[in-house]
Amino acid sequence: MNAPDGTVYDLTGPEGAPVVVLIHGLGLNRACWQWLAPELAVRYRVLAYDLLGHGQSAAPPPDPTLKTLSDQMTGLLDHLGIARVAIVGFSLGGMIARRFAQDHPERALALAILHSPHRRTPEAQAAIVARVEQAKAEGPRATVEAALVRWFSDAYRTAHPEMMALVRGWVLANDPTIYPSLYRILAEGIDEIVAPNPPVDVPALVLTGDEDYGNGPEMTEAIAAEIEGAEVHVLPGLRHMALAEAPESVNCPVIEFLDLHLGLRA
Repeated sequence: MNAPDGTVYDLTGPEGAPVVVLIHGLGLNRACWQWLAPELAVRYRVLAYDLLGHGQSAAPPPDPTLKTLSDQMTGLLDHLGIARVAIVGFSLGGMIARRFAQDHPERALALAILHSPHRRTPEAQAAIVARVEQAKAEGPRATVEAALVRWFSDAYRTAHPEMMALVRGWVLANDPTIYPSLYRILAEGIDEIVAPNPPVDVPALVLTGDEDYGNGPEMTEAIAAEIEGAEVHVLPGLRHMALAEAPESVNCPVIEFLDLHLGLRA
């Protein structure tokens, strides 16, 4: 289905149930939720969409920011007549979720923030900025193989070439003239959401893998420290794309969290 601004989305699950929005990460698309969305849609209305410049959605305006992507979700919810939602955001999607909760605190019921960054060390920031410049010069092909190493454990990567081909294909499908401007949001948009004033005041689960070196436990703790009462969940032996490598390790805590805060568990 298509929204007026060119956002392509899927809406599944029982009508009238609480709505859960799924926001994917940089370079991916809504298909990355194929391991979670069916379980959620048993009990929730599930809205998964492609970010601007990703998948089947339209291109973003020039020089997009994190707020551009937050506004995309706001427009989609308005188009669908949805007032309040829980949000599950992965990586860049977790940044968008936090920006949306700052912009529209009355519309956010709960946040599950998966493998998402906080402010980086100077060295880590320099490294991601360098990757942005590499993508600008050579397109997504320049960074995808190193990304797969950061995203999947070594043993899994060797044993599952079909998954590597799937995720590589998602990344390589991105328009090389658009991708760097979106990559820059991941690199620099963190300043829009660190130490929000007023603070985000919504139930939150902040989750990562202990081998997610770009979005690791220390970042997860820092995000949680800025959200009163936030839960922290660290997955042992997993990297950035645990949602694909070990789906149940992500699905179980996310669904338990949503059930608790959306009233489906006593």
